[in-house]
Amino acid sequence: MDSDELLRRLQRARSWAGREEQTWKARSEELRAGDPDSARDAELRGHTYEAVRRALDEIVTPGVHEGVHDGAG
Repeated sequence: MDSDELLRRLQRARSWAGREEQTWKARSEELRAGDPDSARDAELRGHTYEAVRRALDEIVTPGVHEGVHDGAG
């Protein structure tokens, strides 16, 4: 695999993680009032995908995201 193909795969993975992040965070909001335990689980899953997306962001575009993350700076 060449570097262009590797970059395309990383970008695809980053997009997928971003979609999953939004899906789980939205699911958490939907469940919050009626099922707090499931809402917490969905929120944790959303944060997990957020961490994956942020790691891939840093790989694809190094240094661009410095200071943007919570606690970074």
